[in-house]
Amino acid sequence: MEKFNIIYAVIATIMYLIIAKYDIHMFQLNSYRYSRYFRWLAPKNIVSTKRVFALIALLSAFLPDYYGLGCLSGVTTVALVHALREKFKTPLVYTMRVKRLFATNIILFAVVAISSLLFANAYAKAIIGAALVLSNIIMLLANLINTPIEKGINRHYYNDAKNIIRSHKGLIIIGVTGSFGKTSTKNYLASLLAEKYNVLVTPGNFNTLLGVVRTIREQLRPYHQVFIVEMGAKQPNDIKEICDLVEPTIGIVTAVGEMHLETFKCVQNIQKTKFELIDSLPAGGLGVINFDSQLIREYKGTTSPCKVLKYAVEQKTDFCATDIVYNGSGVSFKQGDDCFESRLLGRGNLLNILASIAVADHLGVPRNKQRNAIARLQPVEHRLSMSRAGGLTILDDAYNSNPMGANMALEVLKNFSTGKDNKRIIVTPGFVEMGSRQAEANRELGRTIAACADYAIVVNATNREAIKSGIDEGGMSADKVFLADSLTEARAHMATILKVGDVVLYENDLPDNFK
Repeated sequence: MEKFNIIYAVIATIMYLIIAKYDIHMFQLNSYRYSRYFRWLAPKNIVSTKRVFALIALLSAFLPDYYGLGCLSGVTTVALVHALREKFKTPLVYTMRVKRLFATNIILFAVVAISSLLFANAYAKAIIGAALVLSNIIMLLANLINTPIEKGINRHYYNDAKNIIRSHKGLIIIGVTGSFGKTSTKNYLASLLAEKYNVLVTPGNFNTLLGVVRTIREQLRPYHQVFIVEMGAKQPNDIKEICDLVEPTIGIVTAVGEMHLETFKCVQNIQKTKFELIDSLPAGGLGVINFDSQLIREYKGTTSPCKVLKYAVEQKTDFCATDIVYNGSGVSFKQGDDCFESRLLGRGNLLNILASIAVADHLGVPRNKQRNAIARLQPVEHRLSMSRAGGLTILDDAYNSNPMGANMALEVLKNFSTGKDNKRIIVTPGFVEMGSRQAEANRELGRTIAACADYAIVVNATNREAIKSGIDEGGMSADKVFLADSLTEARAHMATILKVGDVVLYENDLPDNFK
């Protein structure tokens, strides 16, 4: 066993740790699903910075010993510095699953490295270098090995959560789902119901089955009277799985839109999946649906025997808003005979409030207490929240990633009062994960931008061509459009054009796995 081969293996292991962390992070961002991970991996990310580092490490194996170790040491140092400086919007969450995957991953690499040193010493460096290049394949193999373990652990946690729910007699369980608006609706509803009840909500984006299981096991207490469960979905049966666990008696469907078409394949599957919540409700339950959403209005496939209430801004329904007045401090409106005021902006937020009023009425929260709660509502971060800094107005809708939500945000931008010489600016990378509809949806976004904004900054190359063609079709002049490769470049350009009184809308934000 050659000394240089051992040193090469040690240094290569350090590099493998750096690359393995990146591979696992991207796998986590793709929901641990092989199909989504491979779609992300090919073709552009196959030559990512981490892969280039690994390829250089492989090539160093064919250099003379001193030069080879020097090359490997140098690229490992650069990779480490790069990893320490790299910033992600969504950092790797070190769950127990991630820790187990990391351990199995490293063990597999160690087996390759040690076996090559013991049984193929002449080719050890080349084999170890190849393992670096194929690190993502080793990571996926580690996940495959861990799958039976993960399934057993998840089954135990699921059964424990199910027993906790069953033992909590009298708990009112409310499900909230939709292509968008569910997080805001969940939070607004919690504020209204807190006027009468002790309420628990699923935190943040804990809207998957395992996220709900974790919330139940860690946070649900005997004194809670209402449990509001946000239910996310990326494929059929995702909502049904959560409903089978918590058995809601009240359900809200906030919208049905063209989200996650890559996994749903068609809007009909999205409709059916969102209505899995309504279909799960018992005969004495209550469904609350947004009738302004065309795909909700058109859906006729529900089998639920429960009572269904409709809410809307544009349609005459059970709960509709009238006398709507938008102003610099928010919105005022009437629902029935009662007047309400809110600091929240946009038709989307108004719809979310109406859904909350419908459920609060059903659960006996007095209107005067609802009015106070609505007046205190704060916008959810990155969901059309407004702030002012340096004489500028910032509309932050960065979390939104769907056409209907973007249209609502652009509607707010268009109607925002500005000075004669001020600009309404949008900064956006467009929409992703929309399958065959992605190009056309981004062209439509461009046309809407041309109608609602004075200046457009398109970030990232992913949807650049489609958005720009839509902007051109909408008639916005070329000198009012800037194409930026990154948000950093976009901000640097904005610094050269902004004036006091301008309004900037940040619409959508590409996830880390679309960098």
